[in-house]
Amino acid sequence: MKYVKELFAMMFVVFLSVDTVAADTVVVYSARNEQLIKPLFDAYTSETGTQVQFITDKAGPLLARLKAEGKNTPADMLITVDAGNLWRAAEDGVLASTRSTVLDRNIPSHLRDPQNRWFGLSVRARTIVYSTERVKPGELSTYEALGGSPFKGRLCLRTSKKVYNQSMVAMMIAELGEKKARAVVESWVGNLATKVFSNDTSVMKAIIAGQCDVGIVNTYYYGRLMKKQPDAALSLFWPNQKGRGVHVNVSGAGITKHARHPEAAKKLLEWLSTESAQRILADSNMEYPANPAIKANATVAAWGSFKQDTINVSKAGSLQAEAVKLMDRAGYK
Repeated sequence: MKYVKELFAMMFVVFLSVDTVAADTVVVYSARNEQLIKPLFDAYTSETGTQVQFITDKAGPLLARLKAEGKNTPADMLITVDAGNLWRAAEDGVLASTRSTVLDRNIPSHLRDPQNRWFGLSVRARTIVYSTERVKPGELSTYEALGGSPFKGRLCLRTSKKVYNQSMVAMMIAELGEKKARAVVESWVGNLATKVFSNDTSVMKAIIAGQCDVGIVNTYYYGRLMKKQPDAALSLFWPNQKGRGVHVNVSGAGITKHARHPEAAKKLLEWLSTESAQRILADSNMEYPANPAIKANATVAAWGSFKQDTINVSKAGSLQAEAVKLMDRAGYK
């Protein structure tokens, strides 16, 4: 199946490399899967008449493809998850700077590249999840406090190998400095109840099963699990509300450096920041709209409001290598 997919992808690229792609067509490479983006592009085509052709794959292979294709790429836009991946694409020179008053107005400055090479389109918070049977909200306060003695042997974490945790620690380095950030991560490791898990869902299932009492997860994973298990004894807690706020990250997009249809791509990117697109983007994966003028849907809003960290999310990329080294030195597997 893997080789069939790769063959299809290569055929797709060869097909799109032909100069017959219409001027009112935008070609997108997307690390977000088809079920999330197809309704979005269908809505855009219905509204504007512009066709959107796309291919989906993991973030790494898409970036490698863009770099290999260079000026011959058929891609006009890259959509991917995590600011670390967006930062890497920009630093690798495959994204162009885009000036747009629409995007400046709709996307807060901390959720976009300082050089306007990419823009956050949906927001995911990485926050504390806890057992409502064994933890009282009053016992919780900050990410740092999870390393304190009250949570000795009660903490579950996802592996440090996942970009979401690497980005979170990178942001901690930006705000706390390397020394304090390392002390926090070491304290977490010292409080682990079990070996680290491969994904956020496993962290939550371990809490439900009583293997641990608290963990750190992306909010949309919580939403997915609660949709299947509405009676699960879990709840979210918003940490650091008296300080820097909750760690947030983004999925986002940028126009490629060698886009064949840059103006059409810019119009699509601007549309993705507007209400109709933001609702589709956020609601389809239980995320938060990046555009602050648009409210989260009822399910997400029911989790409560929170103050979010407003340090620029590009730090998740620029300090990611340091974060990986720090976690390794701290014994975070």
